[in-house]
Amino acid sequence: MRQALIPVALAMVLGASPVLAQKTASQGIDEYRAMLQDGNPADLFEAKGEDLWKQKRGPKNASLEACDLGQGPGVIKGVFVSLPKYFADTGKVQDLESRLLTCMQTLQGFDPQAIAKTSFGSGEMANVTALATWVAAESKGMKFNLSQSHAQERVMYEVGKRLFFMRGGTHDFSCASCHGEEGKRIRLQDLPLLTKNPGDGIGFAAWPAYRVSNGQMWGMQQRLNDCYRQQRFPFPGFASDATIALGVYLGVNSQGSASIAPAIKR
Repeated sequence: MRQALIPVALAMVLGASPVLAQKTASQGIDEYRAMLQDGNPADLFEAKGEDLWKQKRGPKNASLEACDLGQGPGVIKGVFVSLPKYFADTGKVQDLESRLLTCMQTLQGFDPQAIAKTSFGSGEMANVTALATWVAAESKGMKFNLSQSHAQERVMYEVGKRLFFMRGGTHDFSCASCHGEEGKRIRLQDLPLLTKNPGDGIGFAAWPAYRVSNGQMWGMQQRLNDCYRQQRFPFPGFASDATIALGVYLGVNSQGSASIAPAIKR
């Protein structure tokens, strides 16, 4: 009897039996996300963002409908997959969230410094995230195509690349520690390789995203600031040159990937 059980035991250890084969943790997480996608709470933030875009608000009692996100005043479709980019009116490279701050300042009269100092998920900062969610949704399925034609765009790409591989903090971590090679994982989740496609498309192309674990909507700025927290780095701050440069690096690396934002994350 004992000898008869040996082949069965070996099959279980080696995974030779298709009957006993199980899904990997990553497959289970992917299926979980797919089930949640139909009722993605990001839809609520998207609807709020569209309302905020059209509402007359702020000291100037104006809407954001004349905001230029890079393809002309009021144009929304396709802008998300072209950002960050250089804007002549500010003389610098901006991502979606920092550009929304500019429009909220110039069109509505809000103080961008005060908003940038507000905690994520609170006050006008929450409104910036909702606006970014709606704008991103209008480009869902479109392919990223960031410009590198302006000198500042190329500089920001190189700065972002250096920041991505720069080690520091109490743990001597870098972005590349988690996202610089294949086969990395944290807890049960595989970590995307963010230096090339398709990994960067999975990472960069998914934000803004709804975080199931804390019931919050996160934009790319919050995602990058939280990465710095996990590395035990000082916070770079909302719409900082550092986070925008990282966005340029990741965005250019995701060239040709289809945007899946707003996505849903663990």
